[in-house]
Amino acid sequence: MTATIAAVRTRRLSARMPRPWVPDEPHLHLVIVEVEDSDGLVGTGFSWTPTIGAAAVQAMIDTEIAPYAIGRTTDPQALWPALWLRLHEAGGAGITTIALAGLDTALWDLSGKRAALPLASLLGERRASVPVYGSGVNLHYPLDELVAQASRWVASGYDTVKIKVGGPSLAVDIERVGAVREAIGPDRTLLIDANQRWTLEQATTALDALSRFDLGWIEEPLRAEDTRGYRALRERTGVPIALGENIHTLQRFQDIVDAGFADVLQPNIIRVGGITPFLEIASFISTESSASLAPHLLIDLSGQLALAVGAETAVEDVDEASFESLGLITSPSPVEIVDARARLREDARPGLGLDFACTGISPTTSASLIPEES
Repeated sequence: MTATIAAVRTRRLSARMPRPWVPDEPHLHLVIVEVEDSDGLVGTGFSWTPTIGAAAVQAMIDTEIAPYAIGRTTDPQALWPALWLRLHEAGGAGITTIALAGLDTALWDLSGKRAALPLASLLGERRASVPVYGSGVNLHYPLDELVAQASRWVASGYDTVKIKVGGPSLAVDIERVGAVREAIGPDRTLLIDANQRWTLEQATTALDALSRFDLGWIEEPLRAEDTRGYRALRERTGVPIALGENIHTLQRFQDIVDAGFADVLQPNIIRVGGITPFLEIASFISTESSASLAPHLLIDLSGQLALAVGAETAVEDVDEASFESLGLITSPSPVEIVDARARLREDARPGLGLDFACTGISPTTSASLIPEES
């Protein structure tokens, strides 16, 4: 008899950022999701909210996702479409997809444990390692600390680095980008990220001024939803445009590809709804788009998926933001960086390979409900 979902349990886990990404919200939040199947095997996954929304995500899982999922298949690829259709009335993206990711990643962990394989091996590794680039949430760093950070990446062997732009003064952005370009030298790739801070006119002016630093891409210069603005910016700049961390669905990625303004697409595994939709989005980008794939953040998970997707992609190593460095996991990450490349640890455990900490948890809730009729 095929195993079904018997119980879903959630708990919140938070870590204080060494350098908060948002001044008034110093914590990064996870919603840990445990799925127990009818054979008693347990898989553990997570949802992720780097600033706000963890309570809403947990409530969505507890009150909507868990009651529907219990009694149904543990196959994440079979269950995800049905859940998304059911939840779509509450919103086709945002809280809905972020919450779906908690269950989906737990089911993939369960599948890996059942097969006694790490996630990358379960999916089928296509390569032994992938390149890593250094990335920092560093707009608030003094110039000397920013340059020191970039210099550390160079010393670590990274040939690509990314820094934040979009401060109150374009002159300061120019100074900072110029200083980092000087620090890393002319042969390394320099990426910049505006985190949706600019209007179309501000982006046009800034890129005219910053393009002389030989930029690999400008990330999220405008609001992610501003299709009209991106179309116009594409006509105004030769700097490659990257976006996707705030795009939540395959359909929206398809719209962006059809519009033709993106050179690099950056799905975030949790924001798109988990591993199941991420794999579909990655396949679409690799086979039906001229854009490059660059998974956003979460190297503990994205590093594993990058080993298995169709086209080779670099993964992002964000300073002081890995689960291991934040104390969110109690054993080494399944992904290790050696010679500026990410690879699966030889002793990576089956499934996601993430042993989440038990401290710093907000109120725990759980669901072991009578399943609805299939």
